[in-house]
Amino acid sequence: MMFRTITASVFAVALALCAGACSNDSATSASTVSSLSVTGTVPAVGATSQFTAIATLASGSTQDVTSAATWSSSNLSAAAVSASGLVTAAGSGTAVISATYSNVVGTDSITVP
Repeated sequence: MMFRTITASVFAVALALCAGACSNDSATSASTVSSLSVTGTVPAVGATSQFTAIATLASGSTQDVTSAATWSSSNLSAAAVSASGLVTAAGSGTAVISATYSNVVGTDSITVP
């Protein structure tokens, strides 16, 4: 009888450890993102440039969240930005390129010559 109790206890502990290890919690949940950095090269009029969004976590580590971020431009007559962070320069002017991830916003102000 004692063997069954020990076996059941070991199984329960193993199951609990596996469930914790297999958890679907993201390392970049809203509570762990402390800042978001947006960087890229200003494209010439008519050209494109890929911008990136890097999340800094509360632990100090960083993670590229470019494809998961929501992107926007403050001035579409100067530059537009796609859902993947690809910036297209439309004309001369200044625009703020913004990325939002886990309710944290990062920006990069660009001037298209």
